[in-house]
Amino acid sequence: MKQTTNTILMIRPAAFRMNEQTAVNNYYQRVLNNLIADTVNAKAQQEFDAFVEKLRSVGVNVLVVQDTLDPDTPDSVFPNNWVSFHDNGDVALYPMFAENRRHERREDILDMLEDEGFKIENIVDYTSAEEDGFFLEGTGSIVLDRVNQKAYCALSPRADEELFIEYCEDFELNPIIFEAFHDVNGERRHIYHTNVMMCVGDTFAVICADCIDDKKERKMVLSSLKEDGKEIILLTEEQLNHFAGNMLQVTGAGGKTYLVMSDSAYNSLTKDQVARITKHTEILSANLDTIEACGGGSARCMMAEVFLQKEE
Repeated sequence: MKQTTNTILMIRPAAFRMNEQTAVNNYYQRVLNNLIADTVNAKAQQEFDAFVEKLRSVGVNVLVVQDTLDPDTPDSVFPNNWVSFHDNGDVALYPMFAENRRHERREDILDMLEDEGFKIENIVDYTSAEEDGFFLEGTGSIVLDRVNQKAYCALSPRADEELFIEYCEDFELNPIIFEAFHDVNGERRHIYHTNVMMCVGDTFAVICADCIDDKKERKMVLSSLKEDGKEIILLTEEQLNHFAGNMLQVTGAGGKTYLVMSDSAYNSLTKDQVARITKHTEILSANLDTIEACGGGSARCMMAEVFLQKEE
């Protein structure tokens, strides 16, 4: 069992824009009023292509699938919310809050992985929960510590507690459950995805503990990370506004690891934070300004990790 993978699935957007259905509880989205839709999509595609190029340049195996214009899926660039791929051959499919995001789930993508030689043994499908209004948005809602068999989840309208516990039972994970908040127009509102405020690497964790308003819960989360020997690098809420929590550690050529983030996230870090991260892993960042502004998600959301085994 390893924490990082060398293979990433990414979806190249076809009609990227601000998704009005997700904006109701993703307060990181904003409308770029001065840009017409075609320009927004073209900019997002440029950012996407340059990001893929950067990942490939350090030896990350990036599987790119082009999105289709029909059905309308403005958030398809964030595949980690609808699917996860596990080293025992399981593929999990997740229930999505926004109706237009449910169309992102594509069987042909699973077929493509099998064509690439990846072994899919079993599909664990949680999507029927949508009918009852319960959601759990993949590795957006769930931050996995695979080595220590733990799953961290900040409850929100997009992360249901009972569904999360069921998921942990299915995947034999120890659930770490808490609530995380941020300031929105002077009110404390739930952070929509756990992976916005924390990232677990192989020997470190980056987290905004200040978002966990309940002191007992905050202590529980930090204690859990400490007992697994993670060096904890704390973020501020202001840094979250630059997507500093939305990071993912991946493996490149020769087993070298990289903590992947946006330029905005990287530029918000202090020298001390950078020094502490780079003791553990190298940093790789890319300009994702348009995707962050309109999509309200960043580098981590764009990468669905593939831990499936390959056919011999």
